[in-house]
Amino acid sequence: MKLVVVSAGLSVPSSTRLLGDRLAAAVGRDLPVEVQVVELRDLAVEIAHNFTSGFPGKKLSAAIDAVTGADGLVVVTPVFSASYSGLFKSFFDVIDKDALAGSPVLIAATGGTARHSLVLDHALRPLFAHLRAVVVPTGVYAASEDWGAEGLDGRIERAAGELAALMTGMSAARPDKDAFAAVVPFEERLAALRV
Repeated sequence: MKLVVVSAGLSVPSSTRLLGDRLAAAVGRDLPVEVQVVELRDLAVEIAHNFTSGFPGKKLSAAIDAVTGADGLVVVTPVFSASYSGLFKSFFDVIDKDALAGSPVLIAATGGTARHSLVLDHALRPLFAHLRAVVVPTGVYAASEDWGAEGLDGRIERAAGELAALMTGMSAARPDKDAFAAVVPFEERLAALRV
């Protein structure tokens, strides 16, 4: 199964990327996954050009294909002005509004203080609900004081387990390009009842 981590961290090293990596590793302990990381920092110029030209560049197109073709997503953003970053939102704005329908998504964020932890439920969850993705119940927020402190590991493991369960349970249920390809004709169903 393919797991894609979308990281909107801007610095190197980035606590946002670190959280994404830890979440992906935890999913990998529950389910064999092939992990691909999409660093939005590297796509910022192409995202801006997509808004002005209407067409994605090569790297952005590959990132969009990876995200829309994934069996599960881990999305992680730093908190700016009490919400997700503009780069994070811009990336999801260039993806077709129906492309993530039914996709399992684990939401996560990083910030300097625990006071911004509501970003998960007041910004990220509504965004992915609008995109009709299936968001795991447990979101993971990591403030500066959470790194190395008690509690973060437990939240990571719980959220990763929920994503792994959704990925295995929903991979067959995700809409295919032709959802009616395997429809049994009504006559056959009626004939089976007569026996």
